[in-house]
Amino acid sequence: MNGFADVILPLALGGSYTYAIPQELQGSIGVGSRVIVPFGQKRIYTAIVLRLHDIEPEGYEVKSVIEVLDPHPIILSHQLELWKWIADYYLCHLGDVYRAALPTGLKLESETKVVLNPDFEADAPFSPREQRIWDILTSKQEQSVQDLQKALGVKNVLPAVHELLKKGALMLKEEIKRTFKPRLEVRVRLKDEAQFLEKDDGERRLGLLLDQLGRAKKQQEVVMKYLELSGLELYKEAQEVRPVSKKELQEASGVSAAVLKGLETKQVLEFYAYEIGRLKSKTDNEIHLKELSLSQQNALNSILHVFLKKDICLLHGVTSSGKTEVYTHLIQKAIMAGKQVLYLLPEIALTTQLTERLRKIFGDRVGIYHSKYPDSTRVEIWQKQLSESPYEIILGVRSSIFLPFQHLGLVIVDEEHETSYKQQDPAPRYHARNAALMLASKYGAKTLLGTATPSIESYYNALNGRYGLVQLTQRYQGLELPEIKVVDIRDQRKKKYMNGPFSAILLGHIREALEKGEQVILFQNRRGFSPMVECKVCGWVPRCQHCDVSLNYHKGLRLLTCHYCGYTYQIPQQCPACESTELQHRGYGTERIEDIIQLIFPEARVARMDQDTTRSRTAYERIITDFQKGDTDILIGTQMVTKGLDFENVSVVGILDADQMTNIPDFRAFERAYQMMAQVAGRAGRHGHRGLVVLQTRNVQLPVIQQVVANDFLGMYDQQVEERELFRYPPFYRMINVYLKHRDEEELSKVAGHAADLLRAAFGKQRILGPDKPVVPRVQNLYIRKLIIKLEQTAPLAQVRNSLRVLIAKISEQNHGLTIYCDVDPQ
Repeated sequence: MNGFADVILPLALGGSYTYAIPQELQGSIGVGSRVIVPFGQKRIYTAIVLRLHDIEPEGYEVKSVIEVLDPHPIILSHQLELWKWIADYYLCHLGDVYRAALPTGLKLESETKVVLNPDFEADAPFSPREQRIWDILTSKQEQSVQDLQKALGVKNVLPAVHELLKKGALMLKEEIKRTFKPRLEVRVRLKDEAQFLEKDDGERRLGLLLDQLGRAKKQQEVVMKYLELSGLELYKEAQEVRPVSKKELQEASGVSAAVLKGLETKQVLEFYAYEIGRLKSKTDNEIHLKELSLSQQNALNSILHVFLKKDICLLHGVTSSGKTEVYTHLIQKAIMAGKQVLYLLPEIALTTQLTERLRKIFGDRVGIYHSKYPDSTRVEIWQKQLSESPYEIILGVRSSIFLPFQHLGLVIVDEEHETSYKQQDPAPRYHARNAALMLASKYGAKTLLGTATPSIESYYNALNGRYGLVQLTQRYQGLELPEIKVVDIRDQRKKKYMNGPFSAILLGHIREALEKGEQVILFQNRRGFSPMVECKVCGWVPRCQHCDVSLNYHKGLRLLTCHYCGYTYQIPQQCPACESTELQHRGYGTERIEDIIQLIFPEARVARMDQDTTRSRTAYERIITDFQKGDTDILIGTQMVTKGLDFENVSVVGILDADQMTNIPDFRAFERAYQMMAQVAGRAGRHGHRGLVVLQTRNVQLPVIQQVVANDFLGMYDQQVEERELFRYPPFYRMINVYLKHRDEEELSKVAGHAADLLRAAFGKQRILGPDKPVVPRVQNLYIRKLIIKLEQTAPLAQVRNSLRVLIAKISEQNHGLTIYCDVDPQ
């Protein structure tokens, strides 16, 4: 028997921790199971078993596992392998991956509870409040601090609890609190129902029951309605009685809750709680797959041919070419072969539209997984994936890669170029596309990367033979790509043809589309009302107290907001520098665009889609459904509207300010700008007619603008790879950003300089850039410095990672108050 377990704790700590397995628990613990373990003086955590062995650690007293939570592992072996790879490659801890991977309901929280000290002897009287706490605990034995506050009716009970702890009257008890509660339904049945099924006695018992109810006609009707709903047949012993919920019986009978309560009091009916799932039950509305066009069929055949030789294929298909139809045929082939499919999307909004399409084809074989679903629903999906009847298809965003799969055969990464696949904060700072490739390799599954605008790295890998490459160059049903009109807003402003952020040309096309009953999408990649408020007299601009950025004005909130730390400020009535009351809004956010459009087109139905309006899953669904049904005429949005949404009646797309994207100080700026503009342009004219895109810019001759107009992806790609090879950027070099944060700017500058010296000594001067201030050099009162490591593709990565871990640990140990971390393959 294995006497020890190495476990992963949900903490940012290096390595695993070893615990002894008590005799009574030996044989009941498996790798991948959850166990309860003590850590530190009083804390208790849920840990994941990483390894079982008989090697007793030396040099310290080994603590014991308290409890086993799972009879079977909830983390499968391939998942643990993926966790280890993410922790190793992205230079983070296994505990970081654990925290990101599991739904909260599967991680138990430690909650402090207060208990009486049985050995306490008072030598002085308690205060009135202390006495009340003592009395409560005498009757209830233990209470959480929160429960004590409720019982006492006070806001803060901690001082009194603290005094009792100092006196030794109370002790703190750590108790595990289970956060996942199964969903229950109150059901109803006849008291002693089995007796009503007896062959010779059922009718007699029913007669006696109705006589017992006497003149209570409503109660008699409820009993008869129950018999009808349940399908219970008298005299028939072997039968399935349909479950009836209390709510269903009450609604069908048209009676009050008091009538049902009366039947319970008379012991005619009894109520019982029954656990029901949050997941949708079986549907029978599956339809046949659409027949593919000739170009789609050729693409499908090419992908299948690539999969005979390679595990990864890039599908480069123009917008509206019908890539989703190709995906569905691949999914059908995978599930017919007994395999599961993971279908990744970059944005929750896309799952809303795609869910309906997939469920029409595959019914209840599709499971949806993302953060907008309640945690309890995600727990049930996790548990279903471990059951004997898991979902065959999982549709979700980046967190879906952590789900357990038993027979994964195909991974589809749609819109593979999207930066949303990269996790930024907190750790693990993984890229879901790359993690999905690794996940598929663990299962021996195939991976399809699909997009109209491939990332430079993926296209480079495809051209160099690492991935297969399949092109889908025709729009579905032969539709033309949209016409793109470039408008020089600098020239338009000189001629006074601009109305706020709108050129006369764009407004004319919007008006024409509305008159025809067609829809419009307006793209502005900046939320809020205005990105800046400025004093007209002296130029003063309100800035965040905690971050080095100007504040955004949100009209709906009537507040100035920092988009980095979330702190809000009241709008000043006058300038604090010169006391002028002339404060003006500078720039345009989606909120301000919405206001202006409503003034210009008061009859139009306008909706806005950005982070502020889509904070819940239902908000996403409502905005998309309304636009899809034609209940909205103009949709204004940030980059959310660029990501693969399909609306058949959109004829005009307006890109209000292309320069916002091209002026970002980042080596990927032109690539991102091309992708965003090409993607949002692709929302126009998708069904039956050619669309129009009005692209407003101050730099008409900029190469990326001309490449978007000509749909010249290869031109953009060639130009970018030439520059990146020259300046040593991906895909020719690997990048790792090292961030250092500290509250003292002077101290941070010294530490950053020392860190740069250590890195240059370890990796060579040519490979290290910095330290430099990032674009926003202070966030949440922490000053920031950044170092960039550039490594040749041939550099020994494992050795580099090990050296980096050692150096980071050394720098961190020597500098109290310093935060230091790595961002591998930054986006």
